[in-house]
Formats: sequence, C-alpha cells, structure tokens
Amino acid sequence: MGFLLTKMMAVFCDKEHKVIIVGLDNAGKTTILYQFLTKEAVHTSPTIGSNVEEIKVRNSNFLVWDIGGQDSLRASWHSYYCNTEFVILVVDSTDRERLTLTKEELHRMLAHEELQKAALLIMANKQDMKGSMTAAEISQCLTLDSITTHTWHVQACCALTGEGLPASLDWMRSQVVVN
Repeated sequence: MGFLLTKMMAVFCDKEHKVIIVGLDNAGKTTILYQFLTKEAVHTSPTIGSNVEEIKVRNSNFLVWDIGGQDSLRASWHSYYCNTEFVILVVDSTDRERLTLTKEELHRMLAHEELQKAALLIMANKQDMKGSMTAAEISQCLTLDSITTHTWHVQACCALTGEGLPASLDWMRSQVVVN
C-alpha cells in the first residue's frame, strides 16, 4: 500500500525536477527554453552564464537551467550537476564539423558522479534546415547505443517553430511518472 501511495504522490504532486540544457554554442538551447515557456520564437543572444525558468507540464514542474555553451563556459557545466534529474543536450543538426566535440562533451559529462541517475534527452535541433542530419544519424555519431547507464531519448526538433518540443516535454513527463 505504501508503494502505491508513493507512486500516486509522484504522479499527482508538483515536485520540482531539475533539468539542465547543455550543448555547444549556437545549438539553440536558449531558443528551446523560451519556446518551452512562451510557445513562440524569441530573439536570443549568446548566453553568458545561465538562464533559469520553471516549466509546468500537467502536474510536473521542471526547473530548467540553460547553460552557456561557449568553449570557455563548458568547464563550469559541472557546477550545475548537483540534483539534476534530466540533461537535455541540444545538437545543431547542421553542424557536422563539431559533432565529434559534442560527443566528447556528452561522454565526459555522463561520467560525472552527480549525473549518475539523470535521464538524457538529445534534441536534434534545426531539422528545418537543408542538409540537417536526422535524429538517427546524430544518435549514431554520438554513439548513444553505448550508453547503458542512463535512460536516453533522441527527439528531432526545430526550436524556431516548436516542432518536436511538446514530444520532448511528454518524454520527460513520462520519465517522471516511471520513476
């Protein structure tokens, strides 16, 4: 009975879930954050430090930290890891040249002790652009099949139009319910 009550509380209560959005500079992290919040595209500039917003999805509250992705800022990502339940990695689907760097950053991050229990959502952004890689191509390049220690999902999306973003939030919400 106690287990059932705990599960019901998790589904119907508004516990806050910490999310970090990371990725290389110009991947679309901030645009995604504000598209989640306002459901419209906003003009952004490079993030120096972080932006934080609360996103509500039905009975789930996500505290979302958008962290700057410039080379000089990536070394500080680890300072945001404590109590993180979800890592959203935004990938610019047109940036084939830096996908190896994205892969290195991803695997370095997932090795961090404070992210052991975090679920991983890869957002293959800029799907509206000609020549963009598919979600499957990005999955293969990032060697996601080798990640067995984290639950992960790849979602094709377009931050400017919002396409794919509701499905991303639904996946996160489903992970909250499962756990």
